[in-house]
This record gives sequence, structure tokens and C-alpha cells, in this order.
Amino acid sequence: MGTKKYIVCGQKRLNGEIRLQGAKNAALPILAAAILCNRCTIFNCPDLSDVSAAINILNHLGYETKKENLPNKTALTIISNNSSEYTIPDELMREMRSSIVFLGAIISKCGKAKLSLPGGCELGPRPIDLHISSLKKMGVSIKESNGFIECDAPEGIKGAEITLAFPSVGATENIMIAACTAKGETVIYNAAREPEIVDLANFLNSCGAKIYQQHDGTIHIEGVEKLNDTQYTVMPDRIAGITYLCCCATAGGMLTVKNIYPEHIRSVIPVFEEMGCRMDVEENEITIYSDRNLKALRKISTMPYPGFPTDALAPVMAVTTIAKGTTVFVENIFQNRFKQSEELEKMGADIKTEGRVAVVCGVDTLYGAKVSCTDLRGGAALVVAALGAEGKTEIQSIKHILRGYENIDVFLRQVGADIIKTDML
Repeated sequence: MGTKKYIVCGQKRLNGEIRLQGAKNAALPILAAAILCNRCTIFNCPDLSDVSAAINILNHLGYETKKENLPNKTALTIISNNSSEYTIPDELMREMRSSIVFLGAIISKCGKAKLSLPGGCELGPRPIDLHISSLKKMGVSIKESNGFIECDAPEGIKGAEITLAFPSVGATENIMIAACTAKGETVIYNAAREPEIVDLANFLNSCGAKIYQQHDGTIHIEGVEKLNDTQYTVMPDRIAGITYLCCCATAGGMLTVKNIYPEHIRSVIPVFEEMGCRMDVEENEITIYSDRNLKALRKISTMPYPGFPTDALAPVMAVTTIAKGTTVFVENIFQNRFKQSEELEKMGADIKTEGRVAVVCGVDTLYGAKVSCTDLRGGAALVVAALGAEGKTEIQSIKHILRGYENIDVFLRQVGADIIKTDML
């Protein structure tokens, strides 16, 4: 398949419904954890390039994978062939940044692992020191050399008390997976509390693991001898849901996002209301009404869950480019979350960035331009901006968008957007 791009003709009002895909950030750790089962079937696993990268890793590790399209859902079955492969080559690791989540699973299954450092979006340093220091406390010896991590647990993984310096999602996932079949109990203090963490715990518990999460986020894991086969449905993608709501905010109209858990985006719903959109929130759906008469926000600071999610910053920033007034964004998770700013400025946006702070002064109109995706969420921001812009926008390097959004052009077209995916000339 050749390189693709999106062509968007903006200011077409949206009207209709979009049913959310399964969550990328929940599916990937679940796929990694699946190597501890003989057989499991995952429903609602999204069709994304990052998921394809995870499947490639599973295949390399000796697992058979089967995809099926069932009525109203997809099914991915993962079957063990009793392989003892414990290495992941550099070219597979670099396909996605979250590939490091395979580390705990491979050590747990094989007693050792050898991986290169992961790839993916260039969002600045994403240190894996929390992963490594935590696994060391669980009895794993780890050596780093020439860009590879070599791990060995000759006496098996042992339960431990681990306090994370930062509530890292990836480190929490790796510890959880490794601890499921460890000897004794593992306790994770200051663990990540994202819904995707809960989804991983629910998957593992469906396999026979014993994981309990306290109200303060502390996670207790009692090691079991082995995990059982299971069937599991991945939670809806809250970040994709936020992105579609942003699309309607800039394009105008009425959009209902179905198969969404409103409690997962509780920190974001008031943001749309503050910008002047009307929100109707039901049990498993959210409807947004936008007349494009948008107002700036006071200030947005990204924080670990349940705070405002870093993955929602770029799409919401795209909305504020046409909101009256000035909005300040403070990014507290990643260093390079504002790379989309230069591309939005090509469309007429007024954005000033310095370090982890961006100041957006709303303009009356954005104009279509030729722009290029810088990363996954930055690419989504360009789609949001293009839907509200005057004229035609050409979005290149959409490989980033395909990492996290399943058929975004198809779903948007079904609700009235003028967007097509076509070959680069």
C-alpha cells in the first residue's frame, strides 16, 4: 500500500452518530499479557497499525493469531504454540513506543527476556527506569548494553512492595503483568489509575489472576501458579471519543458518540461546556451541540488520571485556535506535546510556545493548507482544525493517525464531513 494523505474540505456541519472503537491504550497491554495464556479471544480490538505491530511481536514470539469479523464486533484469538522465544528484534520494537510492555510478560513466561529500546511517536524522553527498577525489586537481574535490555530471573519473579516515583502507566502495566504469576504478593503504591489500567486488571482477573485496586489507587496482586484461557472485550477508546467531540466543536452541528463511558472523560466534558458547546451525557453516550461560536478556556494543565489527559491536549488545542480569547496550555507529562503548533500556524492559528507552556490566541478563521502530522495526537489535531477551516486542507504523514484511529475518515464522512483518504502523488 502506498503512502496516503487526507483531503479535507472544512466547515461542513456534522450530524449523526459515531460508535467508538476499542481503546488502543487498553488493547496493547492486554495483547502483551495474552502470552501468559494458552488461548484467549479479545473482542473490540481496534484495527490500528500499533495493534498490527503488537500482533507482529506475538507472531515472532511463536503465537498464532486469528482475526474474525463477527456481527457488530471483531474477534482476535491468540493461541500459544509453546514457543520459548524470549527476544524481540529491534525492527519490531521500534514500530511502537509501548512495545516495552511486553517485557514483564516475557520474563514471567520464559524467566528471561532480551529487547531493544522501543520506538513510536517522538514525544521526548520516555524513560523506562521505573520499569527496570521495579522489576529489579521483583528479583530480575537486568543489564543494558548497546541499546538492548537483557533480563534474567533464574529463581522466578518474586512479589515485592513497589512505590513508583511517578504514576507511570507503562511501568504499572509491566509490574501488574509480571506479578500475576510471581511468588507471593506484590503491592504497587502510587500506581497509575487510568481506566486502561483497570481494563488490564479486569482482563488478567478474567484469566484467574488475583488483582485488587484500593480506592487510593494502590494495587495488590497475589501471585497465582498460572493464568487460564479467557474471552474479553476491550473498553471503548476515551481519547478517540474526545477527538470526535472536538471535530464537532470546530465543524459545528450535532454529534452523538456511542459506546463511550462518560466517567472516563469527566475532566474533559466541562471543557467543552466552557467553550460554549452544549453536552447531553447519558449512560453510554454523549451528544455535543456546537454553533462554532466558541470561547477560550481559562487554563488547561495535563495531569495523570483523573486529571486532564495529555493525549487530549492536541485535539482540544485545535478547537481553541478558533475560540474567542486566549487559552493557556501547560503540559506536565511529555516534553514535546506542542509539535503540531507549527502545522496549525500554517492554517492561520496564533500559537506561542515556550517549554511546556503554549498560549493560543483564537482567530476568526482557519484556512486550508498543506500540513503534515507530527505524531499521533498532533495528527488528530490537524483533522479537528481542518474540519473547522475555510477551504481545502491536505494532511500528509497520516501514518501517525493510523496508529490510533480506526477509519477516522470513514466515520467522519458518515456524519457529514468532507474528508477522503487518497494516495500521495
